[in-house]
Amino acid sequence: MANAHELTLFSLVVDAQSFNKAAEVAGISTPALSKKISRLEKDLGVQLLYRTTRKLSLTEAGSSLYQHAKSIELQLNDALNSVSAYRGAISGSIKMTVPTISGELLLAQVVGQFCEKYPNVNVDMRLENDFIDLVDKRIDLAIRTGILADSSLIAKPIIKSRWVVCCAPNYIEKFGEPSNLDDLSRHNCLAYTYQNKGAREWRFTHQGEEVSIAIKGNFSANTAQALRQNALSGYGIVYVPRCCVYEHLLTGELVAILSEYQPRELGVYAVYPYTRHQPEKIKLLIEYITNAYSELSDYF
Repeated sequence: MANAHELTLFSLVVDAQSFNKAAEVAGISTPALSKKISRLEKDLGVQLLYRTTRKLSLTEAGSSLYQHAKSIELQLNDALNSVSAYRGAISGSIKMTVPTISGELLLAQVVGQFCEKYPNVNVDMRLENDFIDLVDKRIDLAIRTGILADSSLIAKPIIKSRWVVCCAPNYIEKFGEPSNLDDLSRHNCLAYTYQNKGAREWRFTHQGEEVSIAIKGNFSANTAQALRQNALSGYGIVYVPRCCVYEHLLTGELVAILSEYQPRELGVYAVYPYTRHQPEKIKLLIEYITNAYSELSDYF
């Protein structure tokens, strides 16, 4: 029958989506890992994975086993963490990078609170929007938003970030409120250039279908804060992460428009390089940040 170690290896393969990467993390050879998974399938009498030269995918039985294996893994981690205090105080340095919006909105304060709770941990937090190479720059942890192309990293989902189209009430008074996407072509739409695509082509979902509109405007910026300030001044319409304008929407300084169109959603992730043994201080910081985002879920 399967044992806990085999289930852990199976979960590792699924998470890494690669026998080579999973073997590296587990500290064994790829052939040895492949044999262990094959033996697990033989012992259980079911196929767990579909294997091709390009990708791995779960069978129905594999999906069921994976869910249970992750549950067991979490219980084991909880058990080990419950006695971690007896191993000595958490200490060391953490170098992290976060987007400017998240850094200014909540992460600077959250990480400060974390440092207060764990005074022997030193955190160097960089606020930057560039997707830098974590390994090359020796970054321990990054908070990133959007689709992550680098498969050499582990990305843990934190929250979904919804976007919103909005403008100031006085802009509507001057130029009217657009009632559909085509109307936007007649308005001053301010482009958010910090994104791989979509800066000048705003995308939505409407009645179950993806729709988009090419926008025009005389101002663009690579920070949502700059766009927010211009929107507050009544200079145009912006399409930005909801978290950066949430309080202004509550006060009425900004008004959400085109509400019948579902805006884009991007995942927010805690990202870190593959490591055989994740340092406890990194794990605790990720949990701390995840809880902070959860408490402010209305913003997102």
